[in-house]
Amino acid sequence: MSGTDYNYDEQGQFFPYFILTITSLVTIPVTYSWLKPSKELENTATRITSDFTPEHADLIDGQRKKQKRRERRLKRMLLSVFGWLVIAYMAYLMVVTARTVPKIWDPYDVLGVSRSASEKEIKSFYRRLSLTLHPDKAREDPERNITKETINDHWVDVTKAFKALTDEEVRKNYLEYGHPDGKQSFSIGIALPKWIVTEGHGKYVILMYALALGVILPWTVGRWWYGIQRLTKEKVLVASAGNLFREYDNDHGDSGVVGVLSAGEEFGEVLKGQRSEAGLSKLEQKVLSEDAEAPLKDSLTQKDRRKIMEMDDTLRRKVLTLLWSYLGRIELDDSTLNDEKFAVSPIALLLNEAYTAITLAYGNTTGVISAYHTSQNLIQASRPGASPLEQLPYFTPAVAKAAEADKARTHLSIQQFMEVPATQRKARVVGPGLLSEAQYKDAMAVAQQIPVLKVEKAFFKVIGERFVTPSSLVQFIVKARFIPPGVNVPPVNESDLEDIDPAEGDIDAITGRKDDRAGQKPIQPPLAHAPYYARDHAPRWHIFLADSKQGKVAVPPFTFSTFDKPILNESGKPTFNVQTLKMQFGAPPQAGSYTFVMHMVCDSYIGMDTKMEVTLNVEEASKAEAMDDEDEISEPDEDSLAGQMATLKGGAPAPKKRRPQKDDSDSDGSDTEGDVESESETDTDTDTDDE
Repeated sequence: MSGTDYNYDEQGQFFPYFILTITSLVTIPVTYSWLKPSKELENTATRITSDFTPEHADLIDGQRKKQKRRERRLKRMLLSVFGWLVIAYMAYLMVVTARTVPKIWDPYDVLGVSRSASEKEIKSFYRRLSLTLHPDKAREDPERNITKETINDHWVDVTKAFKALTDEEVRKNYLEYGHPDGKQSFSIGIALPKWIVTEGHGKYVILMYALALGVILPWTVGRWWYGIQRLTKEKVLVASAGNLFREYDNDHGDSGVVGVLSAGEEFGEVLKGQRSEAGLSKLEQKVLSEDAEAPLKDSLTQKDRRKIMEMDDTLRRKVLTLLWSYLGRIELDDSTLNDEKFAVSPIALLLNEAYTAITLAYGNTTGVISAYHTSQNLIQASRPGASPLEQLPYFTPAVAKAAEADKARTHLSIQQFMEVPATQRKARVVGPGLLSEAQYKDAMAVAQQIPVLKVEKAFFKVIGERFVTPSSLVQFIVKARFIPPGVNVPPVNESDLEDIDPAEGDIDAITGRKDDRAGQKPIQPPLAHAPYYARDHAPRWHIFLADSKQGKVAVPPFTFSTFDKPILNESGKPTFNVQTLKMQFGAPPQAGSYTFVMHMVCDSYIGMDTKMEVTLNVEEASKAEAMDDEDEISEPDEDSLAGQMATLKGGAPAPKKRRPQKDDSDSDGSDTEGDVESESETDTDTDTDDE
């Protein structure tokens, strides 16, 4: 007898192995993605301490909690928990379910004789067994589950064992195939229940395959693919990106960008159904008011007002009025409208990142600056043209106006206000209708925690070279310190302003890919102090070079959110460490002197941008080589007469020397000394349309 027998898992002995394997393939990766620590900077930064509670803090906190619930990855958590429960149950079944384990057939065990017994002893023992186990001699015993069938089966087994040890042919089968009957069939257990192949169930199996392969699999793959294709790398809908692209205009200005952002399709998720029209007339009345005390009276241009009134799309019209009510911090006297006002601002900031990418593609400096300023306004809930002082707790437009002493033709930045003598500063804003002592104290405490990045030095260099040559790989290096407003600043250490070349052969350092803090917690400033913005936001600094004559971006922005040295010490005080920020780009292909305007813009705070002129001197390669040759100081070679005389005098000839190499910033190839100018000193003087 021979063959192969496929046995289906009728008793559920193998099915747990199948389920456990399939479930593990899904559960383990999902669990890893669920428990993997988030690398978002918003989850690792500290916070600026303040006792300030904005109006409608409950609505703002509610929006933040909604976002956190999304970030908790609830679906993945539930799937992981369910998967591990299934795995645990399958493991339990594998342990407790009785399984039929094939036992190796052994004639000695069947007869109960030792392996050293002789044939005579085996025959004698067999005859004794026949007296008690033969079907004619043995008796049934229902209580011990001994039936006639079991008696017959057992006696057949005893007979086979006896013949396997005494009959030559049977013994040969046993030795060759392990069984007295010869070759046996091979049984394979399949971890599927037998009903799958039972006659009449085929239609159900076909239906299951059709659902799995024709519906579930295509739907899953399609949903995954569509989810990827419908978003850009900025995580906005492709349709929204198309709308922003069509709306782009270099002359929009800061207020015009707000109107462009209202074209995003994402707002439809927040304002579904009738919510797209509910309260629109009330919103328009509040936003478009031209009363003397209306918050947006001077911020909304006639062009902006016409744009709102001429919109036919009610959803977009409501989104735009909600955005302006948020920027103007307008009280809408309706909890639903106020909640929607705080819900649309994070969406607008996300869309603004996509719009910034579009402006960079066009390369117009004014468009890029307007996009960055819109980011500042959205995070700080500040209308375009508002005083930067309104970023401080309790500072309303009236308080900010009083702080500027009613004499300033332009707005003061927080840095400038903190430079005013303390007694005079306090006298301006503390009093009836203004701030209390406690409010003033909290506002000043917040001001002294805001991270203002001040440029100490900026220069160009080529690693390992004294001069910048055409088409070489240039590094633009910015040395800066975090200096909070209103604190005593120690002088900078000149040695910290130098940039030391990496070791020869350190390719990662030379190409800028080396990360000395890999695997460590990033060094970053505190989260942006933005009490009205319904998200946590880590500040980012964008540095780019512009051609002021053409009004174009010459070197695209490099973004910095983490730094190489601690910003605060263990007690939370500023360290004033010099931070090194590097940009790398190709030098112009022609020799000459190139003057750029460096813009450093923080995306989170208003009035803290920096603008300065920097000059890149590119030398002809032949001229640079000639200058290097002139700097060589020749020494006598060892095999020359002068070298031998030096040796006789007791000293080996000195190796060739080079003159001390000066700092790159002092060389002709990297002259970048210039006055640092704050873009945000005033609202009028900081207009970058001419850049």
